[in-house]
Amino acid sequence: MKEHGVIIIAIDGPAGSGKTTIATGLAKRLGLAKVDTGAIYRAAAFLAQRLRVDFEDEDALAELAARMRTSLRVDGETRKYLLDGEDVTEKIRRPEVSAAASKLSAWPKVRAMLLDLQRELALNSGTKGAVLEGRDIGTVVFPDADVKLFLTASAEERARRRFQELKGKGLDVEWEQVAADQAARDEQDSSRPVAPLAPAKDATVFDSTGMEVEEVLDGLEKLVKGRIQEM
Repeated sequence: MKEHGVIIIAIDGPAGSGKTTIATGLAKRLGLAKVDTGAIYRAAAFLAQRLRVDFEDEDALAELAARMRTSLRVDGETRKYLLDGEDVTEKIRRPEVSAAASKLSAWPKVRAMLLDLQRELALNSGTKGAVLEGRDIGTVVFPDADVKLFLTASAEERARRRFQELKGKGLDVEWEQVAADQAARDEQDSSRPVAPLAPAKDATVFDSTGMEVEEVLDGLEKLVKGRIQEM
């Protein structure tokens, strides 16, 4: 446990690697809060789309992100994301919003505006700590996290999981398009000049290809508890 006084577990990884599901399950098992930083960027992208902000205008997007710091709220019990009181939990998971979030997150000024919000949600969760998931948690948001994990899986499996998720929500999507969108997002996230997607040097890389959710959770719970006991 570092000087901030709470346990911080960072989970990074590409789209479709299961970060949200695993972070949620791990937080529940360990009695920690769960912070989905990707949802914060999706909410900003959703708001930018709604207000028709130009995604090539970094200053306008940064101004929007600054405003969102005071308008975004998270219902801690149900993990609902409220934007100016409107429940946008499902809306920000749509494919077009996810793609827009990747573009928006490439701007340095936007990332700077949302950095404090991510840290605030983790440090003031009202629990003994938090599990954060995203793409630069262990490298930028909490480089001093107590435990750093990089969750991954094969590109085909990640696309399959995303396709099943969207189908399960009743969305009319095609496999080829889901796979193509994910490949494009992988490229954007890995090649952006600011905070590109990559494991922290001291992160444990965990490949969940072919594994069931409970298998992954069992393995990571054991790993994290061992690290916490050593602290």
